[in-house]
Formats: sequence, C-alpha cells, structure tokens
Amino acid sequence: MRGIFGFLSIIIALGVGMYIYSKQAQSSSAIAGATNPQAAINITGVKSDLMSIAQAERRYFASEGKYISLDEIISTHYITVARQRPPYTYDVQIGSGGFHVVATRSGDNIGGTPAQLSVDENMEFQTSE
Repeated sequence: MRGIFGFLSIIIALGVGMYIYSKQAQSSSAIAGATNPQAAINITGVKSDLMSIAQAERRYFASEGKYISLDEIISTHYITVARQRPPYTYDVQIGSGGFHVVATRSGDNIGGTPAQLSVDENMEFQTSE
C-alpha cells in the first residue's frame, strides 16, 4: 500500500513540475515578443546581433568620430556578425548625430515575431509590427 502512495506522489509531483515548466516557457516566449519557443530563440539571437552591431558602431565612433554602414563595419573587422539571421536582414541607418541598426523580417509572420526590430545609439530597442 505504501508503494502505491509513493508512486502516486511521484506522479503528482511530476505533473506539478510539468505545469510550472510549461507556464515558464510560455512567459519567456511572450517576453521575447514571440508566441512559440523557436520564435523566441530567433528574436533573442536577432537582438544579440543588433546589440553587437550597435556596440561596434559606438566603438568606431569613439575612435574615428563618425558612424559607418554595416558593410564598412564588417569590412574593417569591427564585428564578425553576418548580414542576416533568417528571416531577418540587418541594415544600419545613419543620421545626423546618431544611428539605427534595423532588423527587417522578410516573409510571413511566424510565431508572433515583429516585422522590424531596431536599436539606436543609446542602446534602446524599438519594435514595429
């Protein structure tokens, strides 16, 4: 009899654990702006790439006094990030006194991902649907 209660308590504990795990996975996906775990992983990678590109722009500005295009950043070896992370492609938009590193999604919206993500010279992220 004690063996049955022990087995049932293990099953109940596993059920509670799985429930908590599923709620954590859902909330972490929602934070990243996505509705499924794979989309959340992609968005996290894109945000990391944007941050790396923005930091390279800031380093270049600190040493040269101007902002440059993504192609120039890559060719001068300030960064080793690829120009895209499918379905997103990257671009640097330079303005007077600042820049925006923009990731633009091509194709359909899969998993609730934003159409565009960008980061500026103040390292602030913006998204657009």
